[in-house]
Amino acid sequence: MTLSKDSESRSPAVRQLRLVVEAEDYEAALAFYRDALGLPEQAAFSGGDGAHVTILDAGRATLEIANPAQKRMIDDVEVGRQVAPKIRVAFEVDDARATTDRLLSAGADQVAPPTVTPWQSLNARFDAPAGLHISVFQELRSLQERESLDGFGTEEGRQADAGTDS
Repeated sequence: MTLSKDSESRSPAVRQLRLVVEAEDYEAALAFYRDALGLPEQAAFSGGDGAHVTILDAGRATLEIANPAQKRMIDDVEVGRQVAPKIRVAFEVDDARATTDRLLSAGADQVAPPTVTPWQSLNARFDAPAGLHISVFQELRSLQERESLDGFGTEEGRQADAGTDS
């Protein structure tokens, strides 16, 4: 990934991405994401009237912005049909097959089994507690190896390449 001089010299304006999900069955969702998926508990708070929230550490966060054509292509590659709502939460794991087995045992509904994608990751899809549509993915190649694949790179890199074609 290529960063401009400006982005290298200044701190990011955003320090953390926190996805807040309302779960009708709070205990089941907590057990699934904390215990089965393995997200460590960072903090928990409770208030009056039975209010509870648990913050789970999901490691590094990114925000993936995809246009409708890309979303359709990802669904086609990973599932073979259009299934994802506008928001899908993806978790990078060390072993997608073992994680798939754990999540199925914990009650997730499998939408698609682990599938190798053109961008060289092993992805599986689930409908999970709290109404989330999720992916687990395992990178099969390093970022450097994947950057050489067709259609993989950064927007900045594609613009630079386009400028050298003329």
